[in-house]
Amino acid sequence: MKKAMIIINPTSGKEEALNYVRNVEDLLADQRYDVTIKETAKEQDATLFCISACEDSYDLVVSIGGDGTLHETINGLINQEHLPKLGVVPLGTVNDFARALQIPLLPDKAIHTLSSSRIKIVDLGQLNDQLFVNTVAVGSFAESLSSVTSDDKSRLGALAYVKEGIKELMNQPTHPLHIQYDGETWEGESPLFLAALTNSVGGFERLAPDAAVDDGLLHCFIIKDLTIFNTITASLSLLFGNFKNHKDVVYFTAKNVSISSSESVRTNVDGEEGPSLPIHISSMPRHIQVIVSEEATV
Repeated sequence: MKKAMIIINPTSGKEEALNYVRNVEDLLADQRYDVTIKETAKEQDATLFCISACEDSYDLVVSIGGDGTLHETINGLINQEHLPKLGVVPLGTVNDFARALQIPLLPDKAIHTLSSSRIKIVDLGQLNDQLFVNTVAVGSFAESLSSVTSDDKSRLGALAYVKEGIKELMNQPTHPLHIQYDGETWEGESPLFLAALTNSVGGFERLAPDAAVDDGLLHCFIIKDLTIFNTITASLSLLFGNFKNHKDVVYFTAKNVSISSSESVRTNVDGEEGPSLPIHISSMPRHIQVIVSEEATV
């Protein structure tokens, strides 16, 4: 009999996550899965649960929660011989990975997607010794993202990130960054560096419109200077999908990127606080199988 593990963060979705577990369990049971349910209680629980699913040769792991729960879950896939398929029921604030894969953001529809026969093989990224599914941010903006409280996330949703991000960009200095990528080098002052695996970053689905979930590339943006005026023009560029052409943006694609600084600079990985510089980022092409909707066009 096939085996499936449901990894659930009971505090996700304004603490409504547990309301959906029974529906997921019933749907998987109808597909002849022997289902195990694991609830997270502390940091790294999802990672440990996923490691055990790999070691016990589970066929499917379903993440029910936000981007943070998904980030922890996929980090259980590091150096594993057996990789289960991945199902996602997004209950977070932004849900970039689900957006990029056209997984419905409404929980009931996302649960129905788990019955789909369609599988998409997608890229992962690696930052130092951890994996990520969507985005790495470096600099003042990245630090501001990590400072957004759970209350603000629940109350404001994606607006919490915009509010904190603009405030941080207006009030904080830039950082000296040394960036090496695929034989090239960039050096200069920047408040923000972004590396994205998908087209959706922070809920903006047109930040990297050329990015595909299986193109094997990191889509990278160096923000050189954002005054109040430039913040507005950059926002318009985001809306129209030409952010990479903004005069204060350096855009490139790469398979490997190393970033260092003479200052202490923090990072944010998939919306969670990451390590300080230096870091090395690389793409892991077509690394995992994800269940997507039969109607998805990715």
